[in-house]
Amino acid sequence: MARYTGPTARISRRLGQPIFGSSKAFEKRGYPPGIHGPRSRRKHSEYAVGLMEKQKLRYMYGLLERQFRRTFEQAKRERGVTGERFFQLLETRLDSVIYLLGFARTRRASRQFVNHGHVRVNNHKVDIASFQVKPGDEIEIRSSTSSRQLATRCMEETRMRNVPAWLTRHDDSFRATANRLPTREEMDPSINEQLIVEFYSRY
Repeated sequence: MARYTGPTARISRRLGQPIFGSSKAFEKRGYPPGIHGPRSRRKHSEYAVGLMEKQKLRYMYGLLERQFRRTFEQAKRERGVTGERFFQLLETRLDSVIYLLGFARTRRASRQFVNHGHVRVNNHKVDIASFQVKPGDEIEIRSSTSSRQLATRCMEETRMRNVPAWLTRHDDSFRATANRLPTREEMDPSINEQLIVEFYSRY
């Protein structure tokens, strides 16, 4: 699956937050890129605000537009509030779950971790990052030495990050369980998903 591989600090500065995790460049220069960035106070149109919110979420999960839009269309067809369901579908992707469990430092790293075959779901190898984790699913790091060493190192580096309540991690066995779907309060509060719903409703 194709993914964005361009400059990350510039994207984070343009969207106003460190989208790809911690960014020294963003912390040093948190204003928009370009020669007029520090003095930029331009008011954005409603369309631009919706576009920026969509791009923020898309880059956060590392998806290209076609896959992002396809996930949104799936959320529209399902029961419930479209924006919240859309967010849930993104949050329960296998690569995102691996990141939230602390088995990878970033979502980018978690995608690579999954693609390289380090993860099993319900005792079956799964190397598709977009695999949807459902309530009751058992996630396990493969028993090979290399897989467990990678997971151990990442768990040590992310020990200050709390595992969300909808997931349970069993450190000793390198296993985890999806207890339920995440609620809106358990997902990123910096995203206004309603702006994304309104943005796509224009088409």
